[in-house]
Amino acid sequence: MQLSSVQPRLQAKSNQPKPFVAASRKVVARAAVLGSGNEQLTYKKSGVDIDAGDELVKRIQKLNPTIGGFGGIVPFGDSYLVAGTDGVGTKLKLAIDLKKHDTVGIDLVAMSVNDIITLGAKPMFFLDYYATGKLDVDTAEQVIKGIVNGCNQSDCILLGGETAEMPGFYKHGEYDLAGFAVGSVKKEKLIDGKKDIKAGDVLLGLSSSGVHSNGFSLVRKILEVSGTSLESQAPWDSKTTFGEALLAPTVIYVRKALELHEKVGLKGVVHITGGGMTENIPRIIPKGLGVNIKVGSWPELELFKWLEKTGNVPVDDMRRTFNLGVGLVLVVDRAQVDAVKAIAPDAFVLGEIVAGDGVKYV
Repeated sequence: MQLSSVQPRLQAKSNQPKPFVAASRKVVARAAVLGSGNEQLTYKKSGVDIDAGDELVKRIQKLNPTIGGFGGIVPFGDSYLVAGTDGVGTKLKLAIDLKKHDTVGIDLVAMSVNDIITLGAKPMFFLDYYATGKLDVDTAEQVIKGIVNGCNQSDCILLGGETAEMPGFYKHGEYDLAGFAVGSVKKEKLIDGKKDIKAGDVLLGLSSSGVHSNGFSLVRKILEVSGTSLESQAPWDSKTTFGEALLAPTVIYVRKALELHEKVGLKGVVHITGGGMTENIPRIIPKGLGVNIKVGSWPELELFKWLEKTGNVPVDDMRRTFNLGVGLVLVVDRAQVDAVKAIAPDAFVLGEIVAGDGVKYV
């Protein structure tokens, strides 16, 4: 093993040509906690500027106009290959503080595979990148066990990855993760919301397990200014600590979403990540259409109520930062709502597609 270098764990290589069709791009800023204060807390005050991220995407789109979807697609015979990439962000800070590393690998897989299923793709394989200042073999093993767990839940394989040991770049005990998922979908099964969605279509939601893997810079800021320890008991559950609630792994929706697409046919799928429903749903909606979301139509998690109240976070910032209990949004023809609920009884009606633009909470 060569120390202080990038250590490949991937041997398989492809000589396939690389025609470009469409690409994904999302900017999710990862910020450190700032100083404390008693004012209203927002994502921007915690160090994350969503507007700056949106501006970067706009500039990149000038270089590549196809950027902006949840996944990139490349034609491959009668199918498309679909690829996505993401990380876990500052949720890793909590895992490191708690010395619990066996679930962030699930998050890593989830963030990418949940993106590519929005196009109807079945995940095929996953690659990871693990970077640290000084390699702790036991810690890395726990992380990779989580990655394997996530791949098993996604019915794909961990094909390989890289371990980078970079002294002086990370603080002692710290590490960062990135993941890359590739899947495939038959061309006639590609989910293309911008082509198929129309006014009157219905939005249904699938619940999240909690914060998932976005918004943790604001979470950590709220914990800091409120003096709340990760080991403290959660006030809404006497058997759960804040650390346990916040480290709950991101739900992997692969099997359920693909089953619904196969049996019912989905017009659109949205993975609710950074930006919440406010920013993510419009990414798949045709121009001239908007969304009305009925407030209170989904199961509200007590964790988000606590964050909003304790951090004095404005409701618009909550909606633009967190998933608020909705991890995946499905768009279907109104006539298919009952068919979806027959397969996924826990799905709930969120709202509908309307003439207009943007997301309105009614």
